[in-house]
Amino acid sequence: MSKHPSFGNSSKTAKKRNVLKRFERIEVLKKLGRWDATQNTRVTGLPKTLVR
Repeated sequence: MSKHPSFGNSSKTAKKRNVLKRFERIEVLKKLGRWDATQNTRVTGLPKTLVR
């Protein structure tokens, strides 16, 4: 018995998200050298980052 094509592959379900969570954005900013934990204590207003 074969699998129905609507189930697809697991690779189809793993899409790249275009919105990052806060901790993911902070990691990106740290890699770019644009994050300083002593100055950036606000919850909102994080700088924008490119999603790659």
